Amino acid sequence: MTTDLPAAPRLGLGLAAIGRPAYITRGRAADLGDPATRSVEALRDRAQDLLDDAWAAGIRYFDAARSYGAAEQFLGSWLAEHPDRRPAVTVGSKWGYEYVGGWRTDAAVHERKDHSPAMFDRQWPLTVSALGGEPDVYLVHSVTPESPALGDPALLGRLRRLADRGVRVGLSTSGPAQRHVLAQALALPDGPFTVVQCTWNLLEQSAGEDLGRAHAAGWLVVVKEVLANGRLTDSAALPSVARLAAADGQTMDAFAIGAALARPWADVVLSGAVTPQQLASNARARVPDVTGERLRAIAVSPQRYWTERSALAWT
Repeated sequence: MTTDLPAAPRLGLGLAAIGRPAYITRGRAADLGDPATRSVEALRDRAQDLLDDAWAAGIRYFDAARSYGAAEQFLGSWLAEHPDRRPAVTVGSKWGYEYVGGWRTDAAVHERKDHSPAMFDRQWPLTVSALGGEPDVYLVHSVTPESPALGDPALLGRLRRLADRGVRVGLSTSGPAQRHVLAQALALPDGPFTVVQCTWNLLEQSAGEDLGRAHAAGWLVVVKEVLANGRLTDSAALPSVARLAAADGQTMDAFAIGAALARPWADVVLSGAVTPQQLASNARARVPDVTGERLRAIAVSPQRYWTERSALAWT
């Protein structure tokens, strides 16, 4: 990839932050305004406009999940309005969490995790109904070492049957043990998985080697949380990264996305934009003219990264 190649062909749009009124991204008050104005209808309108902008920018990968509030419905209604676009896009979604926040920003609990076969049986038809058809990619949402998903024969059998029907089955990962979960999934005999969606960003680079292994094995590698939930944007207090970005002639968000695009194993890098301005800035990303050693020096330990992430407030 050359440094002047537009990001859009490998940039995707993730709907985690626009599909529900509360999320852990910093700066949501500035992005979305008063929480009282974040009705289903208001966020649907925002999502529709954002999807139109993404399409116009050349973005063709769209990511949702059962736990992202009404994200699947928002995406499904947009696809229904533009049926000619469906063959040109890749639609991904995830199961294993359900949204329980009641469309409140102050909910005590926003999502509930369950990787049982019963949960899959319940959520798959809900996904198909919301999207208006089957997704191209379907992931077990946020597999960690505590999850039973990789050792449950009944669940793996269901996922193999789904893969046999042509849906690309995979998993998303979270937490400081991401690389170990991915290694376990790669080592499964007759495993159903050919996709991984993993957190990789300038602060959390620990899974890079294993993502390279997945890519070499023919898996689709999708990078999520590339802006570290708003911590890698110009509004964040990370002067060392800001100086590198400025010296490279990029905003911090574009610089961080460009660093992910530079990974040879990264097939899709997700933008989590919620405004047209954020999306346009993300789409201007280019591979930084900065040595790998200087980029690696930005990283913190996985334990520190995920501890700080878990402390972010839902707003």
